[in-house]
Amino acid sequence: MGESKRACIIGAGCSGFTTAKRLKDEGISFDCFEMSDEIGGNWYYRNPNNRSACYQSLHIDTSKWRLAFEDYPVPAGWPDFPSHTQLFQYFKDYVAHFDLRPHITFNTAVETAARRAGGGWSVTLSTGETRDYETLFVCNGHHWDAKIPDYPGTFDNPHFHAHDYRDPYDPVDLRGKNVVVVGMGNSAMDIASELSQRHLAANLWVAARRGVWVLPKYAGGKPMDKSALPLWMPRKLGKALARRMVKKLVGRMEDYGLPAPDHEPLDAHPSVSGDFLNRAGSGDIKFKPNIKALEGTRVRFDDDSVEQVDAIIYATGYRINFPFFDDPALKPDKDNRFPLYKRMLIPGIDDLFFMGLAQPLPTLVNFAEQQSKLAAGFLSGRYALPSPDEMRRITAEDEKVELGDYYQSTRHTIQVDFARYVADLHKEVAKGERRAKAGVRKEAA
Repeated sequence: MGESKRACIIGAGCSGFTTAKRLKDEGISFDCFEMSDEIGGNWYYRNPNNRSACYQSLHIDTSKWRLAFEDYPVPAGWPDFPSHTQLFQYFKDYVAHFDLRPHITFNTAVETAARRAGGGWSVTLSTGETRDYETLFVCNGHHWDAKIPDYPGTFDNPHFHAHDYRDPYDPVDLRGKNVVVVGMGNSAMDIASELSQRHLAANLWVAARRGVWVLPKYAGGKPMDKSALPLWMPRKLGKALARRMVKKLVGRMEDYGLPAPDHEPLDAHPSVSGDFLNRAGSGDIKFKPNIKALEGTRVRFDDDSVEQVDAIIYATGYRINFPFFDDPALKPDKDNRFPLYKRMLIPGIDDLFFMGLAQPLPTLVNFAEQQSKLAAGFLSGRYALPSPDEMRRITAEDEKVELGDYYQSTRHTIQVDFARYVADLHKEVAKGERRAKAGVRKEAA
């Protein structure tokens, strides 16, 4: 079986390898298993594990200033919004710089992970081997299990999820075609903006249940996410100022030919695009309400308008999925609800950490890097958790703050404000260190 390790990390995307770096720094032994042949996860274009949602033209919507790892700066010559190729290389450089590659076993998936009666985990690998660990870190990402809506009727032409979109010619040649993109999230806007160019799709419609506020990438010539409000500002005041700024920057969505949103700016996960409003305002992107029915090669919409359609792209989000767990208590409910203490722990189960399982604003790239401070502190004995009941109370309070402003949707069950979360996490780590010291003194007495 080989040397026994304390921890198992599932996945070597940005959440997995930053967790690995922290454990290595703390001297905590671990194995990291990656089902693909390289690190990077979702940001590995054409990842052979088929889990990547990267398309050829993708640039991250977070500026380089906000996605950088705290102990490894981004290259000085980067543009404000790097491409997936640049980000992927940054990840590989990070792994090389901290000599993490020898700790990662590639082309090996975790097939099952079962909690042992006395604590700890039995992990069965795709090789057929089973290994035991004290602690399990789940870093398998949550942008790979595509969610496709179920409409009445059938559609005879190509239709696929945005997860499978690579470029205007792959998986389907969309030149000169009538295309419907379903959804108004970031991927929908990127794909619609690309395909709506006049030399590509003949007609491009975006269909959605509701309108959204589309935020630009820049404000005053600077990346918009550099204009974050200070944490000391009261939340209500800060949000009012931010809403006013958004409305001043972009005006009314109706003026671009889009539906009026049924919510205020920042009451939904932001849709960010530097091109979408221009394309919509130019008539290259047209809007339709949600799909009502599929009728062979035609699509009927909720307003009973009907269009002849050659292809449908569903940019309709993802399910949170842990295929290696059988226990329903370790999975979200049917509404995508999965309350976790500090978005990491199920109260009462202190040997299982979910890393990067959040939708943080502005970015997920360096989120687990921050979470790993608490996790590594706990494994080293430097940090002590609150009681399970206290963890549940804190989780309920955190979710009230983080989710309270968003409209009810499966899209908004794991929202987190990055800056507020990290500030709160640092405070909690300090509290937990005091709890740990008090426990040591009590035992010594």
